[in-house]
Amino acid sequence: MAAEPRRQLSSDVSPFQAIAVSRLAHELQAAGRSVIHMEFGQPSTGAPKRAVETAHSVLEAESMGYWESPQLKARICQHYGDTYGVEVTPRRLAITCGASPALVLALSSAFNPGDQVALARPGYVAYRGTLKALKLVPVEIECGEETRFQLTAAQIAALDPAPAGLIIASPANPTGTILPAEELAAIVKVCAARNIRIISDEIYHGLSYGPHTASVLEHTSDAYVINSFSKYFSMAGWRLGWIVSPDSMASRTAAYIGNMFLTAPSLSQHAGLVAMDCRDELEGHLDTYRRNRDLMLAALPALGLERIAPPDGAFYIYADISRFTDDSLGFCMQLLKDTGVATAPGVDFDPVNGHKFMRFSFAVSTPELEDALERITPWFKARGEAQSL
Repeated sequence: MAAEPRRQLSSDVSPFQAIAVSRLAHELQAAGRSVIHMEFGQPSTGAPKRAVETAHSVLEAESMGYWESPQLKARICQHYGDTYGVEVTPRRLAITCGASPALVLALSSAFNPGDQVALARPGYVAYRGTLKALKLVPVEIECGEETRFQLTAAQIAALDPAPAGLIIASPANPTGTILPAEELAAIVKVCAARNIRIISDEIYHGLSYGPHTASVLEHTSDAYVINSFSKYFSMAGWRLGWIVSPDSMASRTAAYIGNMFLTAPSLSQHAGLVAMDCRDELEGHLDTYRRNRDLMLAALPALGLERIAPPDGAFYIYADISRFTDDSLGFCMQLLKDTGVATAPGVDFDPVNGHKFMRFSFAVSTPELEDALERITPWFKARGEAQSL
């Protein structure tokens, strides 16, 4: 008797195209090419020196195992009091293997399959993909120059029907824009009135070039907050992050994390605790990003990239390349092949309009950034000249 055919699976989750760019970049490097990696949002610096030294000591002294550090939880709770003036209890906080599992935890524990969750477009590619993978329905709200590529309370109030949830990000990826505190307060007010659960991605907090970066917890305790050691703390490869849950959902989050992920790496937790008090070194990294940002803002207009999102924070510039192409992936691939500079195509962040945008990450060293600008300047100018013929 023939076996019945397997049930067809949905294919809603699109690939992360920057990974394809990065794969080609590494192939070129393996072949001997010089490549500058500006395709991913990861610091070129390593973990703070004292954190690395602590990790070496722990490796020699402990066998380690499944463990959630009470000291690290207490220190993160202290951080919320010191930085935002809000109280977070250890019960509400869980240590995770980075921000990505924290996003999965928040979405899977807060919503039921089929629930709608609103988010900005452009936005981080994994929001859309994770929602679809969890059988949730993304409701993407187009955000352009008129709203500084950020959601507004008016847009949330206009949604009909009201979604079950809302993802906000400030500073945002790919744009680096920051929600003004008053707009964030207004969004929280609308969501409370409409019974919309907020998930706030605050992974780029600490990386601001002027504007205040407010936490959603300054306005409500009834929200999920996601954060990580990957960006400000320069520990992307250590896979360490955290999630703050509403008090009413904390036990549910703990049950989910225990079943789905167990614990974050013990070694990373030891190092992360020390990293939280290495502020002088980490602020030096921010100074580097600020210099890099200034260099790019000065150089890009001459390349024909006058229209960019306001990079208030994070370490990205999201640029309109519509005068050159309507194929951002092909454009980034050709730029990489010709110059050795890897960047991210806008289609990752916006499947509707992203074909005419690209994202630069300036989280590289300043010498690398200067080298990248030297490489891409004639490349862009040649295309601009060809356009004018």
